[in-house]
Amino acid sequence: MTLCFATNNANKLAEISAMLGDQFDLKTLQDIGCLEEIPETQDTIPGNSRQKAAHVWDQYRINCFADDSGLEVDALHGEPGVHSAYYGGHPRSYERNVTRLLANLDGKSDRSARFRTVITLVLDGQYHVFEGVAEGQILTEPRGTGGFGYDPVFQPDGYDRTFAEMSMDEKAHISHRGQAFKKLVTFLKNP
Repeated sequence: MTLCFATNNANKLAEISAMLGDQFDLKTLQDIGCLEEIPETQDTIPGNSRQKAAHVWDQYRINCFADDSGLEVDALHGEPGVHSAYYGGHPRSYERNVTRLLANLDGKSDRSARFRTVITLVLDGQYHVFEGVAEGQILTEPRGTGGFGYDPVFQPDGYDRTFAEMSMDEKAHISHRGQAFKKLVTFLKNP
């Protein structure tokens, strides 16, 4: 089955390709000729995921899936949430995002947070949604050099290390994106 992953992110593509195996012909946006910027104008993570998948299905009529992720911090009423990628302003900067997050949490005792990923799959016009959540805490300063984004300040519950201090395999096993991808793969392999 040919399936488009609505991304041009090589790391995400490699991760899901390894999980799917060779029974799927996985395409990127570029592979199907989708060179335009796909809109992400919804005010929720599930909304953006659905909008991206719907765009590919509506414009290209190819079975596809799209993901959207964000960090939700309780003391900040769910911020940065759907705005996680540009929380520190434009252009996107992981360092500015983390700096703003830590500044906004300064003096707050509740540092509970979660990473959330939502994947929307469109198969022959039918929509299916898969979600993964990783609960944890925001540290007061970054630790570790791996990962990306908020990984250096996010310590998942039950661990004494941040995502940035974990190997890619270890993080993938417990991460929000890893959980959502596992649910997607299980569904695709057992329709």
